[in-house]
Amino acid sequence: MGFAAAAGPLPALGTSVRDVTVSGVSSGGYMAVQFHIAHSESVAGAGVLAAGPYDCAAGSIWFALTRCMRPRFWSPMPESRVFRQRIVRKSEAGLIDGIEGLAGDRAWLFSGGRDETVERPVVEALASLYRSVLEPNAVRLVTLASAGHAMITVEDPDANPCGTSEPPYLNHCGALDAAGELLNYLIGPLAPPREPPPGSVRAFDQQPYLGPKPATSGMAEVGYLLVPPGCEQGGCRVHVVFHGCRQTTEQIGTRFVDNAGYQEWAWSNRLVLLFPQIRPTNGFVGTFDWLYNPRGCWDWWGYTDDRYGEREGRQIAAIQAMLDQLARPPGSR
Repeated sequence: MGFAAAAGPLPALGTSVRDVTVSGVSSGGYMAVQFHIAHSESVAGAGVLAAGPYDCAAGSIWFALTRCMRPRFWSPMPESRVFRQRIVRKSEAGLIDGIEGLAGDRAWLFSGGRDETVERPVVEALASLYRSVLEPNAVRLVTLASAGHAMITVEDPDANPCGTSEPPYLNHCGALDAAGELLNYLIGPLAPPREPPPGSVRAFDQQPYLGPKPATSGMAEVGYLLVPPGCEQGGCRVHVVFHGCRQTTEQIGTRFVDNAGYQEWAWSNRLVLLFPQIRPTNGFVGTFDWLYNPRGCWDWWGYTDDRYGEREGRQIAAIQAMLDQLARPPGSR
């Protein structure tokens, strides 16, 4: 969309590096789980709506579209011990942080009863996995029978009805404020939310963080950042928000960034918000590189590379590079 020319550099804010939290919906929920597990030493918790266990797809689009969304007898969801063993093997191989890094972490999970995209058993499998690697009382599974497949928000004035499962995947379900609930569970108790002034969200250039051949990362040129009062001087925490499929700025503008419900809580609680962005792709992104991701999903099945769930995966590495920049001392270049 040509945002890069107007986007500034990502600032150095001296943010805290040991208590990052993450959250996301649908493919963004899967990405939140991946990032949490891959960087468990620095990530303190994850909020996940409508997504399943770590590396559920195991590099297979078939598994992604079956057991990881709507498991059936011909493609059943494996037991949680299978996923836990995979985490242990990857951590022992040095591909992700050690499983001991999950000690003390928290997880807030959500499933809608009318969600036919990612069904309840998938989210329950994630809850079972988290309970096997975290303290059992550090996992909260919230369910709402009337909710569809979406981010549940009180901030979007034109949100879909609660049971809807269609773009922009922002639903209103009475007083349920998913962003507020997950943030309070992961890092609360928090001060009451407060509306940021217009123009508080800034665009930044994502390209310096995307590694060699940036287009092959599947990520957009521009991401978004909210820096609350006082955070320019350092010491604030960071929360990374992963949008879902068909929620990129190329598809719905900044509607998810503005109306998912995070900004109001962050503004009054010294919480820097990072909104990285994917771009929809369907074709060659270089001479020989082909990406098929027309819905603008995060990579949780391997469309960018076979290390998508590990620290060296293109998208995980890009997000970590952004967090490293935010953590540099204020004013440094």
